Amino acid sequence: GDLYRRGVTALHATGSSSFTTTMRRTAGARKKQVQELFKYFNSFMTAERNGLDVLICDEAHRIRETSANRYTRAAQRTGKPQIDELIDAARVPVFLLDEHQVVRPGEMGTVAQIRAAAALKGLDCQVVELDSQFRCGGSDAYLHWVVRLLGLEPGGPVGWEPDGKVALEVVDSPQELEAFLEARRAEGYGARMSAGYCWKWTTKVAPGDPLPLDVHIGDWARPWNVYGDRSIAGAPPAALWATDPAGFGQVGCVYTAQGFEYDWSGVILGPDLVWRTDRWVTDRTASKDPVFRKSTTDADIDRLIRNTYKVLLTRGMIGTVVYSTDPETRTRLRELVTGQQAGRIAVEQSRGR
Repeated sequence: GDLYRRGVTALHATGSSSFTTTMRRTAGARKKQVQELFKYFNSFMTAERNGLDVLICDEAHRIRETSANRYTRAAQRTGKPQIDELIDAARVPVFLLDEHQVVRPGEMGTVAQIRAAAALKGLDCQVVELDSQFRCGGSDAYLHWVVRLLGLEPGGPVGWEPDGKVALEVVDSPQELEAFLEARRAEGYGARMSAGYCWKWTTKVAPGDPLPLDVHIGDWARPWNVYGDRSIAGAPPAALWATDPAGFGQVGCVYTAQGFEYDWSGVILGPDLVWRTDRWVTDRTASKDPVFRKSTTDADIDRLIRNTYKVLLTRGMIGTVVYSTDPETRTRLRELVTGQQAGRIAVEQSRGR
């Protein structure tokens, strides 16, 4: 926004339909030309070299190997790596990324890969560590706890010590999780439920039909968020699930939650990631994510599933409530999460509640 007002040619790009659609709708609500400032990573296949002063590549961990897909015209199928297209498009390309948020095979935006691509072009690459953030109430302790919990950093899980910035709860049923979030909404907060991709998703719904209750846990069942760009039975289109108040009541997946935050986050850990004795075990057969192929290695799936839950567990600005479908995993989470009620009260008091 600052660059735009100063007359510097700058664009914002992501690989996320949900994120770019939302930015166009919110930032560009009153001005069509502002909507045009928000692009996708694959928008620069035929861009003029250094045609922009600045290109801000947000969620850069979602960069793909190439921009081509099945709809790409033959003339544009150059085989040029997407990262090269993005670097070439601007005099100053900026990449914002979190390597622990890579959740799909073929995503490749890491610091090492960006450095290597820049080096091949003889370009200097400056890395800026973002060591503070606004997400999760600004609690660096909580972010550290999550990456340790999921084994994304060495040392193993540690007990949660409430820091007064963000709240953390563990519940014993999806009914309890939803009731907890409903209570927060009654207090004026926003809330969403999300889950690992462990239930098949009905992507085609006949006009006039309600959303199918795809996410079944015992006698509790809720629909996934809408698949596609049209509203169904009062539920918002996929891109607006995280920001439209009508998104509550559907279960969001990582692809609709990534890049967003909301006051209270309810996270359902499915059977694709369970705790057994002293370690996490991933079960690729429990995942229903169609992006996982037979050719996707067990090691890659293990990393992507852990990253998925890292994303889901870090959407809540005020607090997170967690439920696992697996009893042993719930027991382990309860052992790690201590002082839950005190942590929530401290946060609410600090916000004048």
